[in-house]
Amino acid sequence: MSKEVKICAGTATMVLGEKIAQSYGINLANVNILRFSDGEFQPSFEETVRGADVFIIQSTNPPGDNLMELLQMVDAAKRASARHIIAVMPYYGYARQDRKDKPRVSIGAKLVANLLGAAGVTRIMTMDLHADQIQGFFEVPVDHLFASSIFLPYLQGLNLPDLVMAAPDTGGTKRANAYAKHLNCDLAICYKQRKVANQIESMTVIGDVEGKDIVIVDDLIDTAGTLTKSATMMMEQGAKSVRAIITHPVLSGPAYDRINDSVLTELVVTDTIPLRYESPKIKVLSVADIFASTMRSIVSYESISSQFII
Repeated sequence: MSKEVKICAGTATMVLGEKIAQSYGINLANVNILRFSDGEFQPSFEETVRGADVFIIQSTNPPGDNLMELLQMVDAAKRASARHIIAVMPYYGYARQDRKDKPRVSIGAKLVANLLGAAGVTRIMTMDLHADQIQGFFEVPVDHLFASSIFLPYLQGLNLPDLVMAAPDTGGTKRANAYAKHLNCDLAICYKQRKVANQIESMTVIGDVEGKDIVIVDDLIDTAGTLTKSATMMMEQGAKSVRAIITHPVLSGPAYDRINDSVLTELVVTDTIPLRYESPKIKVLSVADIFASTMRSIVSYESISSQFII
């Protein structure tokens, strides 16, 4: 008996959900979100999902309603007797809270994993986690995809003659080094110090950037303070150009203004989180085909190793 597949999307990721469903070759399942006057909401499936493999697509970027909506959709699918419930989280919110880095704080990434498990997910699919160890927070399989499969062809298409990959901080060195090895180019690292979150105390550049085309790579961009300051420092040290490839465009606070006013040639992101504003410096590459292809492989029990370029 062939398996029935249902793909649905939450409010925050509806546009990407439609692209993924189109790439997969089916229409989005009919889900209604009933909203009450006090802000409470209740998702409901308006078609049967009994015995089906249900993919629920929702990034959990702020506000918290996005996470709650995902949890309730998972619960609704479970109570409607879905066979498998796969939470497709292009952006895994709260991933920066992956450890106890000071006393008396929550480990938000683990709490989200617990909530999803309690709601009834049977599998997780996500992209470019802020910390790889978050996969271990789950008791169900986790498919951790990488945006490198779309970023690398884009970079190779630019044909930059003096390419240097750069990490915006020491924590991103592993990711930037993987790109540098694959593209056979040099690596630079920005070393920054902070006293509080989102505020940089000092920054220096490690590596030769003079006369080079710099590409900064990272998993997410929030206020854009680090990125724009890094770009400015590299240009001051003689870089020919500075651009960035960053998977998740959180872009909060003054981020858009900082990017527009920066020395960046361009900022290349994916559509794991929808942009709030358009910007001439921001280019969006879609991850829809990657997720759709992986979903097909999951349904047919095929290997997904081909998705991992680096």
